[in-house]
Amino acid sequence: MLQIVTPIFLATLVASHGHISNIVINGVSYDGWDINSYPYSSDPPVVVAWGTPNTSNGFISPDAYETDDIICHLNATNAKGHAVVAAGDKISLQWTTWPDSHHGPVITYLANCGDSCESVDKTTLKFFKIDGVGLVDDTEVPGTWGDDQLIENNNSWMVEIPPSIAPGNYVMRHELIALHSAGSENGAQNYPQCFNLQITGSGSDAPSGVLGTDLYSATDTGILVNIYASLSTYVVPGPTLYSGAVSISQASSAITATGTPVTGSGSGGASTTGAVTTTATTTSSNGASSTTSATTRASTTTSTTTSRSTTFTTTTSSSGGSASTQSVYGQCGGSGWSGATVCNSQATCTAYNNYYSQCIPTS
Repeated sequence: MLQIVTPIFLATLVASHGHISNIVINGVSYDGWDINSYPYSSDPPVVVAWGTPNTSNGFISPDAYETDDIICHLNATNAKGHAVVAAGDKISLQWTTWPDSHHGPVITYLANCGDSCESVDKTTLKFFKIDGVGLVDDTEVPGTWGDDQLIENNNSWMVEIPPSIAPGNYVMRHELIALHSAGSENGAQNYPQCFNLQITGSGSDAPSGVLGTDLYSATDTGILVNIYASLSTYVVPGPTLYSGAVSISQASSAITATGTPVTGSGSGGASTTGAVTTTATTTSSNGASSTTSATTRASTTTSTTTSRSTTFTTTTSSSGGSASTQSVYGQCGGSGWSGATVCNSQATCTAYNNYYSQCIPTS
């Protein structure tokens, strides 16, 4: 059964580029929140991912850091189920295709949610950072970043649940921050997403955390930054890395089964019938100019999405340039750009800075 969802036009969120399609734990794949269908359904399926009406693949901008949208994305609501994972296990998060122009850090947090992540008030969650990879190599501007490594690994990212974490219910908050327009105030683009986990094990650590609305400031050095200038160092935004966080090597995660989310307080296994899949490759990341741990990722499934970006600079009409035309949300200019510079009839080429221009819808 379908219901009409009113389009959302907010200054703090403009259509753009990506979301997580699924997560993989020990070969078991759990569906993420499908923005192409679930927001339109009056009874979407139970998944481990928090829901959002963000059908445009949008982002949260710095002027919304003090609102609850920064916690798990736009108007996010609790996932109705959770996945079980042991402390020390690894989770692979599969993103849809991420644009290679959107350089920036990849960050993962946990927050204890007490008796139930399915009913917790998100504004009370206190997050501690278990993973954060920012500027990896600054040899050539704009550098190699965490999300460049994600792209190289089939748009996937792997993170280890710290072995020392006390068992319990946790919200995992995973995020990409695009910095291609961050040289201007309010130009950074945050893409947070949340998942419910039940962590098992014998650890005892209960790290203190930070409320989601206190994670970032619009003027943090890792948020308001010009990545097109040479950077000798870069500080990944947010609180310092939890002392028990584990640095892991890059790897792929083969899917061997599909998972059924656990509901209620049950702690049983959550996997059902499975499917075959993929090979494993390992690639290690090089040293970092970032003040965080180097981490890696895994590959599972991929899909494609549309793009869009924030808008507060000059708008130019397209004429001349390549004979081909660029689609809505595609790149249409910038230093070194050799592709199409003419947008199709539905869009206008918008310049964000000297290095990046994008086809933004005219209506």
